[in-house]
Amino acid sequence: MDSVAVTSTPRGSGVFRIVAVLVSMAMAVVAAGCTSSPTNSASGQKHTLVVGATVEPPSMDPFHNSAAAIPQALLYNVYETLLKVDSEGALRPLLAQAWEISPDQLTYTFHLNPAAKFASGAAVDGEAVVANVNRLKNDPTITETLRAQIDLVVSAEAPDAGKAVITLSRPSVMWLYEMASTLGMMVDPTSTAALATTTAGSGPYQLKQQNKGTSVVLEKNPSYWGTPARFDEVTFRYFTDPNAMNASMLSGDLDVISNLQAPDALSQFSDTSRFTTISGTSNGEVVLGLNHDNPDLAKLEVRKALTMAIDRKALIDTIWNGQGTLIGSMVAPTDPWYEDLSGTYPYNPDQAKALLEQAGYPAGKLKLRLRVPVIPYATKSAQFVASQLREVGVETTIEELDFSRWLSEVFTNGDYDMTIVAHVEARDLGKFANPKYYWHYDNPQFQQLYEQADAAGEAGAVPLMKQAARLLATDAAAIWLFSLPNLVITKSTITGVAPNETSLSFDLTTLAGR
Repeated sequence: MDSVAVTSTPRGSGVFRIVAVLVSMAMAVVAAGCTSSPTNSASGQKHTLVVGATVEPPSMDPFHNSAAAIPQALLYNVYETLLKVDSEGALRPLLAQAWEISPDQLTYTFHLNPAAKFASGAAVDGEAVVANVNRLKNDPTITETLRAQIDLVVSAEAPDAGKAVITLSRPSVMWLYEMASTLGMMVDPTSTAALATTTAGSGPYQLKQQNKGTSVVLEKNPSYWGTPARFDEVTFRYFTDPNAMNASMLSGDLDVISNLQAPDALSQFSDTSRFTTISGTSNGEVVLGLNHDNPDLAKLEVRKALTMAIDRKALIDTIWNGQGTLIGSMVAPTDPWYEDLSGTYPYNPDQAKALLEQAGYPAGKLKLRLRVPVIPYATKSAQFVASQLREVGVETTIEELDFSRWLSEVFTNGDYDMTIVAHVEARDLGKFANPKYYWHYDNPQFQQLYEQADAAGEAGAVPLMKQAARLLATDAAAIWLFSLPNLVITKSTITGVAPNETSLSFDLTTLAGR
């Protein structure tokens, strides 16, 4: 059988970088100050965009830090990938004009765009792709997520300048989607600058400066190889208070809120002569994560009891203005293997008390620390959860952490019992197959089933992924609170904002101002 040439794949969007919203969720992205006309060479007027966000990137290096705020600003805008996920969740050409997959689904051949080049002028050729793959494979300090993804790669070769051939150790449905995200970001191999403070990409923008605590500023790459950037300068401005961001939008300082972090404020933007409201879907599963290294939480009866103690529908109505979708496993509604599993362990506080008693935890005996990042959905959810757990006799202590501290203490060091964060990567069911991930969930049955699903090909994966998702739900591996909506508010002068959040990127390449 001949290999199959691929220029796109069927839709199937769903990767922690935490997220963000973590991060993409944790972030409310905003575009602003962009109602002026494009730069006029005579007047020198700049066409600018200001992007407001909830979570500030702790670094500009996406390979050694899991904050979703980093690729939110840099993916596709500064660092391009061989292929990208479009607004419908389909894979499209970017640095690669086309790609082929061998019949055994192990070898991927990418045909590179001969015009593609880095901001330095160096070519994005086969050797550059190989250098990027080898850089990650040989770096023991990259994030745990990237390590799991790059470990699938056996070899990378460049038969000629226009081609890169990558071979995997086993078939993987997910791998191409991972290559369209952080794993596939191409960094200029000729650059020796520190990626934490300097960018070296091939995209239409490059880093101008990072102002710690306030903003990240991107500027137009004057030598971009593709369609030129529509804005001369883009500023991501960070807000810890969603009401302050709303106020900035209402006062005209911002042009877009890409993911509204105060859904009860929707009515403030009802004037259609000034604002446009877009309601779409996202990849953000808001997860009440459980640390399975805690002996109490390692007991299924306890996890089931905690799940049944929380009225998740009331939580959405109370803390998120009814916006969002109930889910019962690590699958967003946009994933091809989604099914509603939210009723697996329905709200039943009396049954929750009984389960706790059976497990040896009478009222007041089970004491848990709930450590959450200071992000609106997380802090609001934490208060609701603690109140509901108190009703079934579980004492919960809440501790709010700034996001960098959360990443260090909770995500990296596992110092927590429970936490709440939105996982915004596409198709991220496989996070539970990695026992080193911060949940420390180690279920060999799930790991084997997920690997079988990932190796089953696009069509064969769906029933197996559904089976894996059901296993997670019945094992109460976590408590899935809800799936975040993608609520976008724009000024009427801004166009091109995608309604659905299908990747970690706030894709500036589609936006325009008039």
